[in-house]
Amino acid sequence: METVSVAGLRIAYRTAGSGPPLVLLHGAYEDGRVWQDQLDDLSDEFTVIAWDAPGCGGSDDLADGAGSLGELLAGLLAELGLADGGAKPHVLGLSFGSVVALDLWQHHPEIPASLVLASAYAGWAGSLPPEEVERRMLQATAELDKPPSEIIPAWLPTLLTARATGEMRARVSRLIEDFRPSGMRALLAVAGRADYRPVLPTITVPTLLLYGAADVRSTVAVGEDLQRRIPGSELVVLPGVGHMSFIEDPAGFNGAVRRWLRGRGAGYG
Repeated sequence: METVSVAGLRIAYRTAGSGPPLVLLHGAYEDGRVWQDQLDDLSDEFTVIAWDAPGCGGSDDLADGAGSLGELLAGLLAELGLADGGAKPHVLGLSFGSVVALDLWQHHPEIPASLVLASAYAGWAGSLPPEEVERRMLQATAELDKPPSEIIPAWLPTLLTARATGEMRARVSRLIEDFRPSGMRALLAVAGRADYRPVLPTITVPTLLLYGAADVRSTVAVGEDLQRRIPGSELVVLPGVGHMSFIEDPAGFNGAVRRWLRGRGAGYG
């Protein structure tokens, strides 16, 4: 794991491989470790970069006035030489990470070569009924005062299906055990009620929407709504898997990403 300073914050990231840059943005209660299968597999063809979002893993908590999440990501990419008109990165955001990807597009549309939005939302408020947004906000806020041992049993059935192995469940559990309440509280404050629906029609780069058929948190119907709103976007549904499809079916997930990026043409741009 390496770190850089962006807007006065320490931002941690992992990188592997060489080739067209592929940036991975994790979901809530996680950090860049969640992408280990992708760092191992996709690094044979891509320079894979997995950040720890502010408030997660090895990164500092989000500070007042530090800028939006998309701007902080742009700062990291600038430090890595990927935001100055050179090799444009492909940006893959999962769940909460999809909100970061959309925020990056909103503030810096010149940066991404393409977007992959997996188990994605246009923000909770942009994809869910108001009562469900409030339910999730209340649940998440209440959980910040509870030990992880009480949170994990409630979260796992919404993240993984019954087909997930014990090792997969243990892996996700270990990540949730390490979350920082202070970090999550700051992220909820800036992104919990986000609505990126106005941003979707402005997207002009190739966009893949990747969903698990059995996802109960961000359903295929949410993906279909995004597909209608994002011009020219493509929707791929992975059978039999849930919200964390990249863990339940890494071969299917990685294969879908790899095939789609190859289809972008020379230089995968």
